[in-house]
Amino acid sequence: MDFRALIKDVLSTVLIVVVIVGLGIAITGTWPFMVAVQSGSMEPHMHIGDVIILVSPSRTSIVTWEEGKKLHYKSFGDYGDVIVYYPNGDRRFTPIIHRVIAWVNKGDRIPILDHKTGKLILSDVVAPCSGYITQGDHNPIPDQLAMIDGMRILPVREQWIIGVAKFRIPYIGYLRLLFNYI
Repeated sequence: MDFRALIKDVLSTVLIVVVIVGLGIAITGTWPFMVAVQSGSMEPHMHIGDVIILVSPSRTSIVTWEEGKKLHYKSFGDYGDVIVYYPNGDRRFTPIIHRVIAWVNKGDRIPILDHKTGKLILSDVVAPCSGYITQGDHNPIPDQLAMIDGMRILPVREQWIIGVAKFRIPYIGYLRLLFNYI
């Protein structure tokens, strides 16, 4: 066996990966710049196993569902942008990929998007801080009315956002998801 050829092959493969990762970060401004959808909460617009390409929020604006409806701006089949964020800014949790419904200020009532009527309904829950309200396209309530590890998910602050979803590559993320079960 020719070890020099093997080392050359390994180094060239590593170099290709480094170039791809470097270009991805340079173009998108974020890491990770690709994520695999892990749940059905964004059905029918994103599916388990889809790979989503992200762009840093510093390189694009974030349009809420509320603004998108007024502007006739749609992303992934509905009004407003889809973001990926760490719930409560805690990197121990799996990032969430959901649609940005509205911006609330501290003390505002948290809106719920009724998918059947296409209207925002104000809940009785008051936002403990300012930030984005997010909700899966398949979910009946926004994330900020749900709990994670015994804590309510807070309105999303910009520094918690990994990226804004821009492109979808159907189903190729299944390979990445398999590693979660190995």
